[in-house]
Amino acid sequence: MASTDRGMPPETELRIQADRDATVEILRKLGEPLPEIDTEGFGAAFDRFGDARIVLLGESSHGTHEFYAARAAITRRLIEHHGFNIVAVEGDWPDIARIDDYVRHNAPRPQRGDPFLRFPTWMWRNEDVLAFADWLRGHNAGLPPGEQAGIHGMDVYSLGESIHAVFAYLDAHDPVAAADARRRYGRLGHWEEDPQDYGKSVVKGHMAGCETEVVDQLRALLHDRMKWIGQGAEAWFDAEQNARIVRAAEGYYRAMYRGGAASWNLRDRHMFGTVQRLMAHRPDARAVIWAHNSHVGNASATAMGWRGEFNIGELVRAAWREDAVLIGFGTDHGTVAAASDWGAPMEVMQLRPARAHSWEEAFCRAGHASSLTDWRGGKRHGLDGVLSQSLLERAVGVIYRPQSELSSHYFEAVLADQFDAWVWFTQTRAVMPLGDERPCGAPETWPFGL
Repeated sequence: MASTDRGMPPETELRIQADRDATVEILRKLGEPLPEIDTEGFGAAFDRFGDARIVLLGESSHGTHEFYAARAAITRRLIEHHGFNIVAVEGDWPDIARIDDYVRHNAPRPQRGDPFLRFPTWMWRNEDVLAFADWLRGHNAGLPPGEQAGIHGMDVYSLGESIHAVFAYLDAHDPVAAADARRRYGRLGHWEEDPQDYGKSVVKGHMAGCETEVVDQLRALLHDRMKWIGQGAEAWFDAEQNARIVRAAEGYYRAMYRGGAASWNLRDRHMFGTVQRLMAHRPDARAVIWAHNSHVGNASATAMGWRGEFNIGELVRAAWREDAVLIGFGTDHGTVAAASDWGAPMEVMQLRPARAHSWEEAFCRAGHASSLTDWRGGKRHGLDGVLSQSLLERAVGVIYRPQSELSSHYFEAVLADQFDAWVWFTQTRAVMPLGDERPCGAPETWPFGL
């Protein structure tokens, strides 16, 4: 029998097409259409997840308005109606701390300069984050400090700022310990502005690494924790976290130049550790996590895990089991805020329609403009088979290269095991970065340095 021009026998291609059509029909039947994001009904659709301890909300791009706006609406609902009180995001601890100070009506923590000025500035310096921060500040107004909801960064990229934060804390509490910290961080401090060059120099043998010194500094902080906690538990917690970031960042930038899965795993292990410490820091902790699908979904169900990488979603699911809910987000086409290369200017780019044999194509063909598909427990009936196959899934970070989209932005994934639910928007638009002007009436504590 003749084969198709793809080298596949016609009967095989017909069977595959029939399977794809059956997948689309089940997604059409079981996908729940969502109302507009700015309506109360949108957030209410996620009440079903309100009994979890941790809800992880993904995104398939760092530059899509609908993903930010939807996560904000869901998070508002979980905070107002279900007692959630922690928002942990894929951002740097010192930068996000400025937002946390703002929303909790605290004085800003010491920083060397304005936050969110490093690439990619639009990821957190945008209109959707501003709107959520203003809402959270209003929600917290009048609440006792112990009942306020906070927002925290999980990432490892703040080497210089975290070193500065440790110095600032110790200068205020123990000048002798501050001098010791400056000695320990001394060599590493020369690389604050270009930490990737530090890693390159160590791996190439041009200098010895600083691993011992950063571990010693964290150990010294922990040794005297009982004394310093008594002088202010929140300030101590902030200093400890910054010391942990310095340790993680030192290892991360060395691992970058060794290749393999080491740097990815170190970064996600640090982010997971941050979540663990946030959950342990307050007895009533319930958290919402905002991060890319590649961090939020269970990596063991994807090509990432098959090549040795793990992520926050996998670690959270192992630790909290049924008390954790992993929700992915996807789109077919529209515009996206991204750069063509690391450090390049942000552009509003056209997002190509989803490729064939992808989860995005299947959800697009299902016909819902926006939808929630939930396959936990009994709701998995009818979805098990179709979601247990391996299809392509798109991942756009801060860089988008449409000319090499298949190799640059798609990976294989088994959706049934990667997530517990999926939020879909057929058409989306780019997130809107904030301009150079301070918002009218914004207080001096406003975190973006506008």
